[in-house]
Amino acid sequence: MLKAVSVYLLNQRLAAELVSLKFGRELRLLTPGQFDNVFKLPFRVSSPLFTILAKANQLPHPRLGLTIAKKRVKLAVQRNRIKRCVRNSFRLHQHELPGVDLVLMVKGDISNTANDELQRQLEKLWRKIARQYTASLSA
Repeated sequence: MLKAVSVYLLNQRLAAELVSLKFGRELRLLTPGQFDNVFKLPFRVSSPLFTILAKANQLPHPRLGLTIAKKRVKLAVQRNRIKRCVRNSFRLHQHELPGVDLVLMVKGDISNTANDELQRQLEKLWRKIARQYTASLSA
């Protein structure tokens, strides 16, 4: 029994090393030029709460940029909460996404929307992006 437990823990440790769930600088859009590149001829994915603009990049991983306007979400506390939810969702789903640059925009005032609803909407959007990107490659 002890041997099985140690093998299980070793496998878990190896799996954790192979799949990193960090959200480092290489996974972010950082400069205005990177954002501008996405705004030129992107493909769009929408939900009732968010619009995501996506454009293929030459990297093996996706990158995320966030634009949450004060006009849409007035309080900084709420904007930061939404950004945290989006970053966490992206961090957990980054390995399911193709090599694309993404810019997420908020559609309206979503400051009163619960975190679990934000997560549900984002999960649907990540799946849509992966599906549309693979469809565009095969077309």
